[in-house]
Order: sequence, then structure tokens, then C-alpha cells
Amino acid sequence: MDLETQAFDEDESKDRQFVNALARGLELLRCFQPGDTELSNAELARRTGMPKPTVSRLTYTLTKLGYLAFSESRGTYRLAAGVLALGYAMLSNLDVRKVARPYMEALSEEAQASVSIGARDRLSMVYIESCRSSANVTLRLDVGSRIPLATSAVGRALLCGLPQGERDYLMDHIRLRDEDNWPRVKAGIEQALRDYQERGFVLSAGDWQQDVNAVGVPLVGVDGERAMAFNCGGPAFLLSREKLEHDVGPRLVQLVRQVEADLGRALPPKA
Repeated sequence: MDLETQAFDEDESKDRQFVNALARGLELLRCFQPGDTELSNAELARRTGMPKPTVSRLTYTLTKLGYLAFSESRGTYRLAAGVLALGYAMLSNLDVRKVARPYMEALSEEAQASVSIGARDRLSMVYIESCRSSANVTLRLDVGSRIPLATSAVGRALLCGLPQGERDYLMDHIRLRDEDNWPRVKAGIEQALRDYQERGFVLSAGDWQQDVNAVGVPLVGVDGERAMAFNCGGPAFLLSREKLEHDVGPRLVQLVRQVEADLGRALPPKA
């Protein structure tokens, strides 16, 4: 079991309403990452730290429910249509994707960069929408891509948009996950907080990947669309720090403010 999973599980185990059996089943599904076509019970046990008999019972149940498919010839499991149905239902019901898409497409072409929306999953950000420009060189990250919360522009932006208590909670878990790099990571987040207060956007220049620059802006103040952020990024040789600070960053702020206004008008009034 990785440190991120262990840290969150320790917090959840203190909750008397928490159903451990359900959590373990979902943890198995989380083991499947891009590139993991099939996994065996032994590999799932290794990744989760669960006993192999427990894993076998859980994979049997998940197969019966349609969330996993079993290959008898190879003795391995792969994700099945039930998982896709859940993911599609989640994405299709997100108003922010429908509202933001036209604005994102326009900015991606103007900046010759990629524009995406990310939602938090533990200590990662998962893209729920992404637009690429027609440029020959661009970032190849699509819906479902995972990037780190602490060092990416979209992750830092989300942290800046959270209440202080929630941000402190996540930063503590980020520290526990990588104590050695924490001073550098903390400095980057603290700089992002200052940038957000001063300019309304945050910057990640080579912090996530050395050759990638990006800006990020959190989505705030919209009921039902929480814990999300936007970013605009691309190869560092195309998106200089100066261009991000003086052109792309302010444009992304305008885009997010427009999306927030449109969502506010689209949502039904409170009872």
C-alpha cells in the first residue's frame, strides 16, 4: 500500500460510519492505472497490501457486479464496463464541462496551448475536460490523465481556492508522502498562494516537468462545482514565463470568471 493510500485510510478508519469492505473493493479498482491492461490477484495484493485471500474474494465480487472482467486463460482481471458507466455518468452530469468547452477551445487556439479542467482525487488532479490547440507541438494529456496536486499549476490553483483548514490538511498529507522534498514543494505552494492573492492565477514553471510551463486558476464560488481548477500549459520553449505572466495567465482568469458567471446563471435558485 502506498503512503498516500495509507495516510487517507488511517484518517478514514477513525470514522465509525466508514465501511471498510466497500473501501477495500474500491481500492482494488484504483490499482488500475493507465497502461495496466490486466492485473492478477497477486499483483493487486502487492499494490494494496491486502492479504491475497481477501483480494480474491473482492475481485470475485467485483467481477460478479460487472466492475471487473476475468480472463481464465491468464488468471488476470481488467476493468469492465461497469467502471466506464460510472465514469461517464459523472462526466456527463458536470455542468462545468458543457459551459467551459467553447471558452477553452478559443483560449487553446489563441495561446497555442492546452487548456484543461482538473478535479482532485486524493493527492492528484484528474483531468475531466481538456482542449488541445492545432499546434504541432502540444501536451498530450486527455480526460482521465493524472498529475500531481503539489507541483502542477492546476493542483496549486486548487489548493489556493480551498478553505484554510482543508488546504492545511492536504499539505500535511503532501508532506508525509515526500518528507525529503517537502521544503521545495512547500516553497512552491506558498509562492502560488502569494501569486494567487496578487494576480488571481498561479504558475508552475518546470516544477512538475522540467520542460512544461503552465498557469492555473481555481473555480470558486459555484455550488455543485467544487474542488476544481483550470490550467493552460505547454512546452516551455513555446510558453515562456513572461508570456504566461503577462498574457496567458490574465486570459485564463477571465475565462474562469466567465465560466463562474455562466454557471451561476445556469444553476437553479436555492430553495
